[in-house]
Amino acid sequence: MFALVKKLVIFLVILIIPNLLIAEERKFYLGKIATKTEIAGWDIDVRPDGLGAPLGSGSAINGEEVYAEQCASCHGDFGEGLDRWPELVGGEDSLDTHDPVKTTGSYWPYASTMYDYIYRAMPFGVAQSLTHDETYQVVAYLLYMNEIIEEDFVLNDKNIGKIKMPNVEGFLMPDPRPDIANVNGNPCMQNCNTPTEIIGKARDIDVTPEEEKS
Repeated sequence: MFALVKKLVIFLVILIIPNLLIAEERKFYLGKIATKTEIAGWDIDVRPDGLGAPLGSGSAINGEEVYAEQCASCHGDFGEGLDRWPELVGGEDSLDTHDPVKTTGSYWPYASTMYDYIYRAMPFGVAQSLTHDETYQVVAYLLYMNEIIEEDFVLNDKNIGKIKMPNVEGFLMPDPRPDIANVNGNPCMQNCNTPTEIIGKARDIDVTPEEEKS
């Protein structure tokens, strides 16, 4: 009996000590350190400058077929949008109108983040089912449909961050809001002295109801 207990204790020590050593490498001694494979599965973001774009390529010629099979059932054969699904093509010069049409051509600032979103979240219901090449092909097809690139232009990981989108200047950096202070390009987090200017009052522009006098 004593021998059995001794073996059990030794087994528990062998099992627990390695986990304690690993836990000491983490601040709260919880969970486990992610493996490179696990990190790679989540690390799929593509930045505006194209950093993070995976190896691959595609053109609008190839993308037309992929789009028809994977995207057209919701977004229409020509990106016009079916039912309540969003339009993907068109909308030029509409952003400053009463009824702006925000599409990948009229609104989206970077081709690289188009790739990021499509690969990450589309097709609806089966996200991340497209290969890298298929995603490049779909992005190329949308860019071609919006007259941003030529039909035979080969989009790839090297040039996707260099595509000039029509509305790239519509997104301002650094943050232009008056309550955001930037110091050498970094947001101010404490003791921020931001000048404020009152440019209008509700009563002056007649949007505050007057009290009725009896």
